[in-house]
Amino acid sequence: MTENIVNVNYEATGKSIQTNKLGMREMQAKAYEARNAQYLLLKAPPASGKSRALMFIALDKLKTKQVSKVIVAVPERSIGGSFKNTKLSDFGFHSDWIVEDEYNLCLPGGESRKVSALGRFLDSDSDKLICTHSTLRFAFDKFGVTKFNNCLIAIDEFHHVSANYESKLGELVRMLMDSTSAHILAMTGSYFRGDGIPVLMPEDEAKFYKVTYNYYEQLNGYTFLKSLGIGFHFYHGRYTEAIDEVLDTNKKTILHIPNVNSGESTKDKYIEVDTILDKIGEIVDVNSETNIISVKRTDGKIIKVADLVNDNATEREKTITFLRNVSSLDDVDLIIALGMAKEGFDWKYCEHALTVGYRGSLTEIIQIIGRCTRDSSNKTHAQFTNLIAEPDAENNEVIEAVNNMLKAIAASLLMEQVLAPNFNFKPKNGDDTTNSSKTIKIKGLREPITPRVKNILDSDLTELKASILQDPDMVKSFSGAVDTDVINHVFLPKIIMTKYPDLLDDEVETVREHLVADMVIRHSEKSTHGDKRLIKLVDQFINIEELSIDLIDSVNPFQQAYEVISKNMTPRVLKSIQECVAAFKVNMTDDEAIYLWPKIQEFVKVTRRHPSLDALDPHERRLAEALVYLRQVKREQKNE
Repeated sequence: MTENIVNVNYEATGKSIQTNKLGMREMQAKAYEARNAQYLLLKAPPASGKSRALMFIALDKLKTKQVSKVIVAVPERSIGGSFKNTKLSDFGFHSDWIVEDEYNLCLPGGESRKVSALGRFLDSDSDKLICTHSTLRFAFDKFGVTKFNNCLIAIDEFHHVSANYESKLGELVRMLMDSTSAHILAMTGSYFRGDGIPVLMPEDEAKFYKVTYNYYEQLNGYTFLKSLGIGFHFYHGRYTEAIDEVLDTNKKTILHIPNVNSGESTKDKYIEVDTILDKIGEIVDVNSETNIISVKRTDGKIIKVADLVNDNATEREKTITFLRNVSSLDDVDLIIALGMAKEGFDWKYCEHALTVGYRGSLTEIIQIIGRCTRDSSNKTHAQFTNLIAEPDAENNEVIEAVNNMLKAIAASLLMEQVLAPNFNFKPKNGDDTTNSSKTIKIKGLREPITPRVKNILDSDLTELKASILQDPDMVKSFSGAVDTDVINHVFLPKIIMTKYPDLLDDEVETVREHLVADMVIRHSEKSTHGDKRLIKLVDQFINIEELSIDLIDSVNPFQQAYEVISKNMTPRVLKSIQECVAAFKVNMTDDEAIYLWPKIQEFVKVTRRHPSLDALDPHERRLAEALVYLRQVKREQKNE
C-alpha cells in the first residue's frame, strides 16, 4: 500500500479562482498591481494563472508605452500553447491578447528559421512574439543585446535561468539588466535556491519587485479540490513488476518512468512502456491521427493512453498536439512520460502523479506534483506517489538505494512546507491563553527581537528548511540512528550558522526554536475536544495551550519519516538500512560525542553495561558509536 507522509486538507473557499471586474483571479490582480515595475519576479504555483497574468501586464505596458514589444520565452514548444490568443475584453479588460501566427515560434519548424523570424519581429511593427528559451538565446547571440531595448522579455519557468556564468539564459538576463532599457517579467512555480546554483545572484535579485502567491493560498481557494496526499510505495526487484500495485487506471494519471541512466531504469524505456501497457490489458487500437493507444482491461473497460516516451518526433508531435487541446474527461486516462509533461503542462483532470525513482531536484518534484493539483469537478483529492526501490541487503548498490530513499522522503517533507498553511509562533506570557488557528503561543519560546531574525522567520524559513532537508547528516537521521537531542541541539544550529554566519549565538537559538516548533507542530496530528485544541506529541494528545519549547525540543522532528520507513519495511530490510546508514554516515563530530557522553554514563548506570553497536534500539546504537568515537579520540591523543 501507499503510505502518505504528507496529508494536507483544504477549505475549498473558491477564492483563488474567482475573478474581479477586469476578469482577473486573485493572483493575477496581485501581480497586475505591480505592473509598472521594470523588473518583476512572479512566483506562483501551477494553475494559478501566470500565463494570463503576463498577458494583463504586457498589454498594459504596451498601452502605456512603457515598452513597444513583448517577447514571451518558454522552455519547450508545448508550453507555448499557454499563451494562445485570448479575448480578455470579453471579461472586462481593455485589450485582447493576439499573437500573429508568423510570430508564434512555438509552432513546428526549424530553429534557424525561428531565429530569423525573431530578427524580423524586432524590426517590424508587430508587438508580440512567443518563442522557446533556446530561440531567444540564439537570437541574443546573433543580434546582440541592444536589439532588445524597449522590449518586455517575459521568461516563463524562470528557474531554468542560472547565476552560473556558463548559463546563456542567465547571461542574457544579466546583460538585459546592465545594458538595455528592457523590462523583464520572470515567472516561476518553483524558486528553490536549495537546488544548487542560485537562479539569480542576490544583488541581481534585489533589483526585482517580487510578487509571491503561495501554494496554500492557491489550493485552499479552489472549488473542488479538498485534499492532497504525498506518499511512497516501496518495491523489490524491477519496478515494472510492481507498477500495477500503485497504478489505478480508474484515476486520471500521469506516470513518469525513470531516467535511463538511473538505477531504477531497466535501460530500455520502450520495453518498460510495453510492459506497463501489458499490465493494464490488451491493446485494441492506436489512433493514426493522435497516436492515442486504446487498451482493453480484463473487465472490458477501454483505457486511453498517451505515450510521450516515444522519441519519433513526428509521432510524438501528434500526441502533444492532441493533449494540448484536451477538453473532455474521456479524451485520455493515462499519460506515460519520461522527461516531458512536467512544467507548464496542463491536464486539469489529472488526479494522480505517479513517479518512479528518486528525483534529485526540488524544482522538478514540485513541478510534477503541480500536474495533479489543478481544480476540476472530477476530483476532490490529488495524490503524488513516489515508487521507490526497497534497499536490498544482498545488493552491492544498497548504499545508493538507501541514499535515494532517504532523499526522496526529505524532498516530500519539504513539499509540505510549501503546500500546507503557515503557522505563527509567539512566546506565551503569564496568563495569556488566546490562540488563533494560525497563531500558536509557546511557553519559553524566544522572541525574535532583531530585524535580521524577523526577516529570516518571515521570508526565508522555507529556504532554510530546504538547506536542512538536503543536509546529508540530517537526511540520515530519518533512519532513526541519530538521537533527538543531537538533531535539535547539534545538527540544526550548525546548519543555521553555516547558512547565516553573521548571526549571534542568541539569534541562532531564536531561529532554531522557531524552526523546531514549526517542523514538529506542522507534522503533528491535531484535534479538538470541546473548546480545547489538542496536539499529539510523543504518542499522547496534550492541550495546545500547554505547549512549551522544552516539550517541543523532546520530539524528533523527523519521527514521521522514520515511521513511514519502519511501517513499510520488513525488520530485515529496516535493519539493513540502519546498518547501511551507520556505515556511510558522516563521522561523528566532537560536539555530538561530547553532548552524548552524559547519556552514555546514564545508560551504563541504569543498565550496568555499555551500549551495543548491534542494538535494535537506534538510540542505544548511536550511544555506542559515540563511545567508540571517544575511545578513538583518546587513543589518538595518547599516541601524540
